Amino acid sequence: MPAADASQQPTGLRALLSSSEGWPYLLVPFIPIAILIDVLHVSPVVIFFCSALGVIPTAALMGRATEELAARSGPGIGGLLNVTFGNAPELIIALFALGKGLDEVVKASLVGSVIGNILLVLGASMFFGGLGRERQYFNRVSASAQSSMLLLAAAALTMPAIFELVKGHHLPLPGVDRMVYDHSVQHLSLAIAIVLILAYAASLLFSLKTHRGLFNPPEAEDAPEREHEPWTIRRSVTMLTIAGVAVGVMSEILVSSISDAAGSLGLTDFFVGAIVVAIVGNAAEHWVAVLVARRDRMDLSVNIAIGSSAQVALFVAPVLVICSFFIGPGPMPLVFNGFELGGFILAILIANQVTHEGESTWFEGVLLLAVYGVLALSFAFA
Repeated sequence: MPAADASQQPTGLRALLSSSEGWPYLLVPFIPIAILIDVLHVSPVVIFFCSALGVIPTAALMGRATEELAARSGPGIGGLLNVTFGNAPELIIALFALGKGLDEVVKASLVGSVIGNILLVLGASMFFGGLGRERQYFNRVSASAQSSMLLLAAAALTMPAIFELVKGHHLPLPGVDRMVYDHSVQHLSLAIAIVLILAYAASLLFSLKTHRGLFNPPEAEDAPEREHEPWTIRRSVTMLTIAGVAVGVMSEILVSSISDAAGSLGLTDFFVGAIVVAIVGNAAEHWVAVLVARRDRMDLSVNIAIGSSAQVALFVAPVLVICSFFIGPGPMPLVFNGFELGGFILAILIANQVTHEGESTWFEGVLLLAVYGVLALSFAFA
């Protein structure tokens, strides 16, 4: 009987589509559509939305392949794989934007990703997970540790802006749609980026090695029930490669159309980067967080939301700063505008507040979603 049950499980594409996490793959047709209309030079708005939808299934496939590799590699290597590929779609989009000199879009997408994970994703998870339940519980120690990492990020990403306000000066160059900062704030940003990466490496050692028991108690290490057959390493690597190429193609098309599409829609590059691009790059991961919360696995949902925010702030942002010294027209300093800093700091303070008790209700989810709505509206009017 067990053999018969296993033989009836769907495989390949059917397995992806039949699982509760398979909806992103319904958007696969938008990948060739985006390529075709980009070649035909159709309206930038149409190109932008088609390529944005095309990013979602490629990001989902990359996340699934990374998850399968991590499951077969053990907690140490698996943790490194998740660090490397956990936010890879967002990183790839940002690298293409850096290459085109869209530094402000990159910084807006970084802040948008952090506030989106903390307010939108965690809020939706608490709301839908809390419906029909008096309260849900999660690992307070793990959540607090990751929220504390975000406090470090808040200090690190605020100081360059204060330095620029007090000591520096920046100049808009004629014919160039970007601000050019002096060398002192660029070098300060590079030094801060190195500190953040070292801190993130220490957090991996802390959570995966020296204090692993705090983050993975014995009762939480039981393998969850799988909806599908595990992938082989060869298949996982193949899918990861395919997803990487597809994300790269979609990202180039998406970035190339941002400015024209934003202008046509009456939106700023700042709003598009902070809201639209940030959501698109993490849509599949967002869905998983809400799904597992609904299944009363709030530990995993909080880890996805807060952990992903910490990864963006302490790993993705510093890597982009370092890459900007080699990609694009010039280095990208960690100088954020007032709206970005306000949203970033508020989101981090709220993350520390809602995670310190280790429990949540649906009403807390409503409040987080309301704060995200306020910030999104403020960004739209900025």
